[in-house]
Amino acid sequence: MAGIVHFEIPTENTERANTFYQSAFGWNLSPMQGMEYTIAMTTPSDEKTGMPTQPGAINGALFPRTDNLKTPILTIDVDDVDAALGQVERSGGSVVQGKETIPGMGYYAYFKDTEGNILGVWQSDESAGS
Repeated sequence: MAGIVHFEIPTENTERANTFYQSAFGWNLSPMQGMEYTIAMTTPSDEKTGMPTQPGAINGALFPRTDNLKTPILTIDVDDVDAALGQVERSGGSVVQGKETIPGMGYYAYFKDTEGNILGVWQSDESAGS
């Protein structure tokens, strides 16, 4: 069974959004180098892996809103992004953004389900020790 492992919140103004989530919820927000993407640590996490230490908790990120990615997104952990996207299409969904790589971390893509919701899939790069 594939679990939800990450969330993403689109923003119009990154600085304003970061200030809001830090102030309102005490999240620890860290911009990723070379990307318009801010990691949101929302729960106690392992210092080495960044993975939450509490069962069921997830961390996420904030990113600039685009025409295709306008609403908050839940991301599902999969063994193989390509296979997952194939299964999404066979099940009546569609690919919104194909597989992309985050070097040293893994692969992600976005899909639309049969209800019009956009979600993400994530495959860790096991060779990177993620």
